[in-house]
Amino acid sequence: MKHSVLLLIDAIINLLLGVLLLFFPAGLAHWLGIPPAEVVFYPSMLGAVLFGIGLALLIERYKPSAGVVGLGLEGAIAINLCGALALAAWLLFGNLEIPRRGYLFLWGLDLLLLAVSSAELVARRRKG
Repeated sequence: MKHSVLLLIDAIINLLLGVLLLFFPAGLAHWLGIPPAEVVFYPSMLGAVLFGIGLALLIERYKPSAGVVGLGLEGAIAINLCGALALAAWLLFGNLEIPRRGYLFLWGLDLLLLAVSSAELVARRRKG
């Protein structure tokens, strides 16, 4: 897959997750079957960070010729792998008391992060 397409896909994922977490609607955690947050400060802050990463990826993808740099492919790979590994560790060893749909949702998200990272790594290796 082309470098620019992967940056766009990664940006869209980060922007969507960022907006979802920024506003963290009441009942969302319950509906998704994931651990609830008693205080929405942390999910909201994580959402802001993810949204910022998404914007940086868009800047990198559509950067003007003026030399503006956003977040390169290598940075996206690092962020996705860190997130995927941390999430997998929580799912495997965190003794989370969540319903099965929560595990399915979170493992799906983890696999999505790993798939995007893998595609980005392959694209990076091909580019040289």
